[in-house]
Amino acid sequence: MKLTHVALWTTQLEASRAFYETYFGGTSGEKYVNPAKGFESYLVRFGDGTSLEIMRSTGVTERPGRTYTGWCHIAFDAGTRQGVEAMTERLRGDGYRIVSEPRVTGDGYFESVAADPDGNLVEIVAPGGDEH
Repeated sequence: MKLTHVALWTTQLEASRAFYETYFGGTSGEKYVNPAKGFESYLVRFGDGTSLEIMRSTGVTERPGRTYTGWCHIAFDAGTRQGVEAMTERLRGDGYRIVSEPRVTGDGYFESVAADPDGNLVEIVAPGGDEH
């Protein structure tokens, strides 16, 4: 089996689409709009064939400011330690919140964590965190 896409609710559809296109190389299709249901979305595709469906609905509001069950984060492979550091600084410089500074994790990755426009966690990773 291959994972084809994951879906993400947002309150900031255009800002979220721009975030995933600008920083992670996604390409979105046309906006889908269903006025009868108060729903609109973009499917943002990435180079490996997986996609992120970014959705907004009048029936979905911001989540509470605490941890809850459900998806925790998504992760993008920056390829190298320098790639993780560079993307972290780019996001910081553009005003995005860095949740976790670049570090080597217990499972051997080098990673940082940033928040997207809605505060969803995005890991920026490179395997082999001890390599320079």
